Amino acid sequence: MREFLVVVLLLAACAAGACKLSAQGPQRDKSGTAMKRGAGAPEVARREARLAEKGVDESSGVVASRRAPGLFWTHNDSGDGPFLYAFDAEGHRRGVWRVTGARAVDWEDIAAGPGPEPGRPYLYVGDIGDNGRERPYVSVYRFPEPEPAAGGADDDSRRKRPHETGPAEEIRLKYPEGPQNAETLLVHTSTGDIYIVVKNNEAACAVYRLRAAEVKAGVNTLERAGEFRSPSPLGSIVTGGDIAPDGRRLVLCDYLSAYELRLPDAAGAAFDQIWQQTPAVIQLGPRRQGEAVCYRLDGAALLATSEGSPAMLYEIELPK
Repeated sequence: MREFLVVVLLLAACAAGACKLSAQGPQRDKSGTAMKRGAGAPEVARREARLAEKGVDESSGVVASRRAPGLFWTHNDSGDGPFLYAFDAEGHRRGVWRVTGARAVDWEDIAAGPGPEPGRPYLYVGDIGDNGRERPYVSVYRFPEPEPAAGGADDDSRRKRPHETGPAEEIRLKYPEGPQNAETLLVHTSTGDIYIVVKNNEAACAVYRLRAAEVKAGVNTLERAGEFRSPSPLGSIVTGGDIAPDGRRLVLCDYLSAYELRLPDAAGAAFDQIWQQTPAVIQLGPRRQGEAVCYRLDGAALLATSEGSPAMLYEIELPK
């Protein structure tokens, strides 16, 4: 309830003018690129599309496909079954998959990374939501990434007749301090280490890790890897994130913006030094309720979705 009130108060402030946007929107050049107000130079390019898949109405996680460049995966929040939806950057549907052997209690995020079989890309789905902070453990499902069709024609699969993924491995996780609520799952793109970022409205939120080499049957206890200090007036209400394909950057988002962290340039910097860096704020635009963000496969842009039907899709080019 406290988190909900914080969001309501901040959005009310925005409506009153503290975060006021021009009623006419940004000026645009002849190509449609958004322009800075009062300046002739274009700001970061931003495109919008709608997801054609009507079954996606609470997009809660998004990740770029490793097997089909240019395509992406998303899933719904709690209330849907264990389904994944593939789409392209224009929002065209590319099929529906049931994750074999998985349950969907409160799916919150999805990530891509290596897995048990070298050279094969895997998807990780985080069943990590726990609003009541009462689950004795949460689950991450890991399975080989299926290959959606890269062509332009719509895939005819639906939730009633989905494709099936390969069998999913359930990785059970618990926190050392007891149950936590989280909506952000990260997987390092080379090590396969699993990270969960806790969601709260405090100045900082904890980050937990399970090293890939330490995954075992039964319940795995996470270890604390660092904390994220959000510059947002909302506090650290982190709703999604992703690690860049180069493994040296990560992005987190909340209901307002995204925050990018980068490893220092020093050679040999350990990945967990990234939590000590100052985040750069990236404006994602007016999402209805934004809970998902990922890097494009080339790492040069972010993709973000918004809850609602039709689900909105935003592509934001990153500064070079």
